[in-house]
Amino acid sequence: MNKQVYTFGSYLKKKFGVKVTKVPISISGFTCPNIDGTVAKGGCTFCENDSFSPSLDKVQELKGFFLNLDSTENPHLEKQLGQLESQFESISARQTREYGTQKYLVYFQSFTNTYAPIETLKALYEKALSFPNVVGLSIGTRSDSITDEALDYLEELSKDKEIWVEYGIQSVYDATLERINRGHDSDNVKQWIIKTRQRGIKVCGHLIFGLPGEDKEMMLETAKRAYEWGLDSVKYHPLYVVKRTALANEYARGEFTPINEEDYLDVLTKAMIMKPADIHVQRITAGTDDDSLIAPQWCRDRNTQVKNINGALKKVGLKY
Repeated sequence: MNKQVYTFGSYLKKKFGVKVTKVPISISGFTCPNIDGTVAKGGCTFCENDSFSPSLDKVQELKGFFLNLDSTENPHLEKQLGQLESQFESISARQTREYGTQKYLVYFQSFTNTYAPIETLKALYEKALSFPNVVGLSIGTRSDSITDEALDYLEELSKDKEIWVEYGIQSVYDATLERINRGHDSDNVKQWIIKTRQRGIKVCGHLIFGLPGEDKEMMLETAKRAYEWGLDSVKYHPLYVVKRTALANEYARGEFTPINEEDYLDVLTKAMIMKPADIHVQRITAGTDDDSLIAPQWCRDRNTQVKNINGALKKVGLKY
């Protein structure tokens, strides 16, 4: 009998006794230091600013308004709190209807969700925790965009709530991070993951397989070292090319070849075999089925991806 991969859903079900799902939230006015020019310009080469923000509410009054760590005021906080509430109500209702969800984690997903003054963060996080049946937060961010002050605050929240910080690791190779215009090195994310875990805050790390210039051995080394940093959970992504990105231009010039499905399945399977048993898995693939996808086409149909991944895992005695 194949062994069930330890998933985030099973971790939450065991801890809370009911089905718990993440409610993805996108707040206007949040951006990224790799987009606004603080650490780099243009963002990561694979990032089309809206392509990973399907629920981002385009509030007219907030166009052109962006927060950062040095912002001294936020005149749009009430609008942001309204976005948070309306998105939570609609998405959580759908999750309950479609999946039988009984409790929720509010997932601050799009852009960099600690890249704002602490007063704004506290207002948003506390509002999210006040919603019915919310047991905690999951906060997507970058390691160069979180502060000790924010960690102090999250440490206090974590004493009573399920608090997660999600860091984009992507690769442990600095040459790769430079090539994709990441804006920080590998040691930066390592140190902040360790600091976050030392505060008792849970950490999910995002890994991308198929980055420019990397072979399968490098991808597996990234997974191995990321595990060693003390992750509680992991997300695996293949790199795919979408329109309006620097990576799309590289692909058009023949300077980048996306990972093929066979190689992705091989790397993913080996990464999951070497994964410590106590690290649970939140995501095993990624893609999009809209017209923004350029390549590879196997990233278009998630159901087929998962079916093929399970086929590969079955050969090594696992199932997802």
